[in-house]
Amino acid sequence: MGRAGAPAEKFSPTLPAVPVFRLPAREIAFPDPAHAEPDGLLAVGGDLSPDRLLAAYAAGIFPWFSAGAPILWWSPDPRLVLLPEELHVSASLRRTLRRGRYRVTSDNAFGRVIRRCAGQQRPGQDGTWITAEMIAAYERLHALGFAHSFEAWDGDDLAGGLYGVCLGGAFFGESMFADRADASKVAFVRAVGFLAGLGVGLVDCQVRTEHLQRFGAREVGRAEFLGLLRRALQAPSRRGRWAMDPPRSPGA
Repeated sequence: MGRAGAPAEKFSPTLPAVPVFRLPAREIAFPDPAHAEPDGLLAVGGDLSPDRLLAAYAAGIFPWFSAGAPILWWSPDPRLVLLPEELHVSASLRRTLRRGRYRVTSDNAFGRVIRRCAGQQRPGQDGTWITAEMIAAYERLHALGFAHSFEAWDGDDLAGGLYGVCLGGAFFGESMFADRADASKVAFVRAVGFLAGLGVGLVDCQVRTEHLQRFGAREVGRAEFLGLLRRALQAPSRRGRWAMDPPRSPGA
């Protein structure tokens, strides 16, 4: 979620300037994340099949690449994480939450959320890493019950939201968008509370952004992150469609 959860990116995924691990075409295997380059780049190649994506997340690795480039796999060090009990909500956002302008649901509009994340205009970002190939891959994960969305509705209008992947007690945030003031922030706060209720104890925010740090996210070293992840994966995965609130708007 640090990749596109704030107005600016930490860096843009581009072709590697130095040799990195090339993944086998058929075998699903990843190198040890400790072998990643200083910027977090670990491997290139493979595909975006559900089995490979799930294996990557379970190993603390995620895909990130530009349109027209080969698939790149990353394991940053440090890693931005949020522990739900450390969530910080500003006084102004608390007032917005109390006013109840936005109704938040889960898994009611996954396809719309990921496409709005892809189309979100962000300063300093030319294009999007959420390509048609990525959209198709995460829609497959959603159909399998591993990828989930959270939507903030202003009446019948989709005003903001976020999506990610959940394995065991870990939620891997991918991206968020807002078309109206504070919509994605409200969705994020409600999502973290909902995830905590499911027993999720680790929210992976991936790379640093000040936006997510204001919510209490903090950087940890890769080794610490992988330790947190191993413990989180001991919990059972909550597959299937999640229901925070029944849809009440047409087409939701």
